[in-house]
Amino acid sequence: MEIEVCPLSELPPGSSRVIDAGPEGIGVYNCDGEVFAIEDRCTHDDGKLCEGDWEPETCQVICPRHGARFDVRTGRALTLPAYIPVDTYAARVRDDGVVVVDLPG
Repeated sequence: MEIEVCPLSELPPGSSRVIDAGPEGIGVYNCDGEVFAIEDRCTHDDGKLCEGDWEPETCQVICPRHGARFDVRTGRALTLPAYIPVDTYAARVRDDGVVVVDLPG
């Protein structure tokens, strides 16, 4: 299922937004011109991950509760206390310039 996020012009490099989709919400990130999408749930304690800071230069989001870092490109947990990766979703820019996320099913 394809979910429209926004026009790419509203998600320039270095920006992010959270959309109400999937089981927990989805964070969508523009990391140096590429778009990525991850679940909005820290695997350490199920807190809202995408409300945390993110570092566009390293493509990392930082959980606001305990500081665990995740790579938005792969979902990989980079620092403790998290060690389990978050789910990722295919994100892309359609020919009409709209950012979309593809959800399974």
